Amino acid sequence: MVRGGDYDGLVMVKERLIDASVQAVEEAGYDLTLRPRTLAECIGQEKVIEKIGIALTAAKQRGEPTEHILLHGPPGLGKTTLAHVIAHEMGAHLKTSSGPALTRPGDLMGILTNLQRGDVLFIDEVHRLGAVVEEFIYPAMEDFRVDFTVDSGMHAKTINIPLQPFTLVGATTRAGLITAPLRARFGIQQHLEFWSQGHLQQCLGRSARLLKIKCEEEALERLSYCSRGTPRIANRLLRRVRDYAQVHGDGVVTAALAEAALKMEEIDEMGLDQLDRSFLKTLITTYKGGPAGIEALAATLGEERDTLEDVVEPYLLQIGLVARTRQGRVATGAAYEHLGATAPDKSNYQEEKPGEEESMLF
Repeated sequence: MVRGGDYDGLVMVKERLIDASVQAVEEAGYDLTLRPRTLAECIGQEKVIEKIGIALTAAKQRGEPTEHILLHGPPGLGKTTLAHVIAHEMGAHLKTSSGPALTRPGDLMGILTNLQRGDVLFIDEVHRLGAVVEEFIYPAMEDFRVDFTVDSGMHAKTINIPLQPFTLVGATTRAGLITAPLRARFGIQQHLEFWSQGHLQQCLGRSARLLKIKCEEEALERLSYCSRGTPRIANRLLRRVRDYAQVHGDGVVTAALAEAALKMEEIDEMGLDQLDRSFLKTLITTYKGGPAGIEALAATLGEERDTLEDVVEPYLLQIGLVARTRQGRVATGAAYEHLGATAPDKSNYQEEKPGEEESMLF
């Protein structure tokens, strides 16, 4: 369960195994062994890989850094991995930071002045850059120079500092929050899509080989269906199933052991966990299938509105279990079928007047 707090908007009370936004495993370091290092090793996102590959090849032939790249899409789809691959393909060093960490121009100044020609600067959650820092980075992206102001008042003076040509790779899960001037300075902009079940199974097979896990193909197929189209979740599930197979079996991940491990983690065949199912059950039982406002659902579940909107709803909307209407959230027929409930007959219901209920629901 995830409850709102003061750390980047979320505090992890209990880590959701299928939460792609949780990066504790990756930041610990050992997930880096599962990242592909070259474009040839990348799985999925074929169109994005092809376009970036052409840009990198052309830049290397000209002997210059590639254009600045903006990668946007849901968490866990490989934006950080692509930044590492781009740096490796260009034979450059990778410097990493994040939007929330860069609060003043001085924070960015030290990074920019230490970049060598062709280096790649990766800024995660680039939409969270402050206005002052964003303005400061514009000339760095366009002209490879920065204007740094020292002192203040009548003694203030601006120093123009040239920079080595570099490539900025920005990643964001909310492309709509990036300002138009910043977006326009990225020459390459690519959206990452959710992975198909086949690509997830390939990813799991590759991860199993790197982690030296013996897995049956049926087990990998089962895990791929529960991974919510996200490779980060797929790798996390693979590790949990590996632990279960090691303790309750002989270390070989079979379909039966994978099923038992997922059942213990309360993850069903569609990849829904307890919080997802509680959302659907509340919508169906308490609010008769909807429409229900997000504030009402959050209050009933005892969760924060942001948690439901950012963590729970995206996948439920993607697979068609929930629909958004002007009056609020509505459970679809697929949601009733998944939970084994009977959908009510709403043919004789009088439609709510927009305006009266909307203000109450939202």
